[in-house]
Parts: sequence; structure tokens; C-alpha cells
Amino acid sequence: MKRRGIITVILSIMLFGTVGAQETLKLDLEAAREHALNYNRTIKSSGLAVDKSQEMLWETISAGLPKINATTDYSNAMGAKISIQFDENLPATEIPIKPTSNFNLQLGQLLFSGSYLVGIQTAKLAQKLSEKNLEKTEQEVVSQVTQSYYLALVSEESLQILRNNTENLQAIYKKTEPLVRVGMMEKVELDQLSVQVNSLDNSVRSAERQLEMAKNLLRIQLGVTAETELQLTEKLSDFMIDQLPADNEGSFTPGQNVDFQLLEFQEDITEKQVNMQKAAYLPTVTGYYNFTKKILKPAFDMSPAHMVGLQMNIPVFSSGERRSKVRQAKIELETTRNNKALVEEQLSIQFKQLQFNLKSALESYETQKKNVEVSREVYQNLKRKYEQGMISSLELTTADTNYLKAESDYLMSVLEVLQARNEINTLTGKILNN
Repeated sequence: MKRRGIITVILSIMLFGTVGAQETLKLDLEAAREHALNYNRTIKSSGLAVDKSQEMLWETISAGLPKINATTDYSNAMGAKISIQFDENLPATEIPIKPTSNFNLQLGQLLFSGSYLVGIQTAKLAQKLSEKNLEKTEQEVVSQVTQSYYLALVSEESLQILRNNTENLQAIYKKTEPLVRVGMMEKVELDQLSVQVNSLDNSVRSAERQLEMAKNLLRIQLGVTAETELQLTEKLSDFMIDQLPADNEGSFTPGQNVDFQLLEFQEDITEKQVNMQKAAYLPTVTGYYNFTKKILKPAFDMSPAHMVGLQMNIPVFSSGERRSKVRQAKIELETTRNNKALVEEQLSIQFKQLQFNLKSALESYETQKKNVEVSREVYQNLKRKYEQGMISSLELTTADTNYLKAESDYLMSVLEVLQARNEINTLTGKILNN
């Protein structure tokens, strides 16, 4: 009993220690991207699709490799006899049917098939297509992680600004209370500050929830549990927005985009489908070898033990079915090429639009940067005047509200610049290299 009790205590300590432990991830942006590439479940599923395509390629190749099958059988007529009359003047002779048993080994080999050759080429393209789909998934996930990381940083910065501002107003509120008690200021001044402080408290709690939502989104993309604590080690200032180029000088070719690359693979596969349908006009040649071992022989058996042969299947007439399939494949190829041309035009326009968006975001950033500096200076000046009794609390709270709005607009402009850059990098396929 004592031994069982000790074991129970040890297990309890281990259990509660495991449950109570909370994993903490300290991540900069590059580490977050790398973690997502290794643990994101969507990427894992795309990786499994690549593995499956490799097995499907081998399945296609193996269809033309030698096949060996073995069979064995046993039959018993349960005492039945066959009647044989050798001479019409003599009575028939009854011969019992003996049990028989055979072992048969068959080797088959495809010698020529146009559809088989084209099928291998198509399967190889399908494998490359799955690898390109994996690359597309990785780009999408890395882009999402980047945007979520930026959003979390902006949420943290916004929360910190609100907390600092709340502390400042609370300090002013505490300094104002004794002045109201001695009659140097009216109570309405204190009430006005109280309303602003309460409003900021609500804003702080809302900002805390928004930050947690942003981190939850990042947790999903990173492939970690909801209990994992995330510590983002970079700040918005680390990304040096003032030194970001506008990318207006950059060039873009549709071939850089992974979606366009996928369409190119799809076009190749569709071309192979045309060849596949054309190959249906060609004959199929197979060879075989049979070995039969008589375990229990019948009374009369003259079949050979070894047999080799060739078989050719020649398509002669299909009432236009094969021709219709070829035409359908050609129509599908033309549709794919038309879609490819359409996507090429759309990507070129989209790139120009993203360049325009980035330029507008940078212009907005410069404007909001100046606005927040001015608003901060105005707020600090009015704060000093209020402490000296030169202005009312209403003017101070109005300046405070304007300052917070300017900070919010500034942070949104920062986010817009970073997201615009991220969208350009995603479109041009540079996201995995930045």
C-alpha cells in the first residue's frame, strides 16, 4: 500500500506539472515563418499530397512492368464416370473421372502501349504539379503569418499607447481631486476627466481582446495550441518603414507568380491528355508465358507445361468515339490556354494596382507620421496648461481624443504599408525569400 501511494503521488506530480506547464514561443518574424513552414497543418496536408503523387507515379509505371500471378486448383467429380464406346458392336466402357489438381504460373509483360507511355509523362507532370501546389501553400501560409505578425505588433503598440495615456490621465485626475476639494477647480472638471478615464479603461480592455485575437490567428497559422504563449521579439520600428522602397521601379513577369506557374503545368498536362486520346488509335502489344504443373493428372491429358505467346489488341472501328474524345481534349486544351492568357493579363494589372496601393500607403504614412507628432505636441502643451489652470478639462480631453485618433491612424498607416509590401512579395513569389 505504501508503495502504491508513493507511485500515485509521483504520477500526480508529473500530471499536474505537465498540465500546469505553459509553452512559450519567442519569435521574430523570420522564426515565425520558419515555424509555420514546419508545423502548419495545411502545409503538412500539401506535403502528403506530394507523397501521394509520387506513389501514383509509381503505380502508373508499374502498370507496364512484368506481372506474375500464380493459381492452384483442385477438382473432384465425386465418383462420376464417363461412358466411352470404342466399337458399336461392343458395350460401352465406363471410365471413372479422376480428381485433378493444377498449379499455374503466369508471367505477363506489356510490350507496347501508346497510352502507357503518355500516361507516365502525365503522371510525372502531375507530381510536379503537386510540388508546385505545395510551394503555393507555403507562400500563402508565410504571407498569412507575416500579415498576422504585423497585426499583432500593431495591436501591441496600440495597447501600450492606450495604457500609457490612461496612466497619464489618471495621474492628472489624482492631481485635480485636491484642487476640487479646496474649491480651486469646479467638480465638472473632475467629472469630465473621470468620463475620459473610464472610456480609456474600456478601450484598454478592448485592445487587450484584439491583441489576443490577433495572437490566436497567429497560433492557428503557426500550428501551435491555444495555450502556447507567444512573445513577439520584434517591434514595428524594427522594420524601418522609412527606408522601404515603393517598388515602382520594379518589373514583373507573370512567370514569377505561382498561380501562373500552376496554369503552365495544367497546360502541359492537358496537352498530354490530347496525346493520350490520340494514342487510343495505336495497337497494344503484350507478351505472356504460362507454366502449368499437373499435380493430379486426368486420364487423358496432352496439354503442354510451358506456353509462350503474344497478343495484339488493334482498335478498328469505334463509331467516332475515339475521334470525339480527341476533339474534347483539344477543346479542353484551348480552354486552358485561354484561361492562362486571362490570368496573365489579370496578374499584370494586379501588380500595377499593388504598386499604386503601396505608393498611396507610403504617402498616407508620411502624412499620419506628421499628424501624430503635431497631435502629441498639442496634447503635451494643453496638458501643461491644464495643470496650470489655464484651460478646462474639456479642452484637455478633446486634445487627448484627437491625439489617440492620430496614433490610431498612424498605426493603421504603418500596417497598410507593411501589408502592401507583403502582397507585392506574395504576388511576385519573393515572399519565401524575404
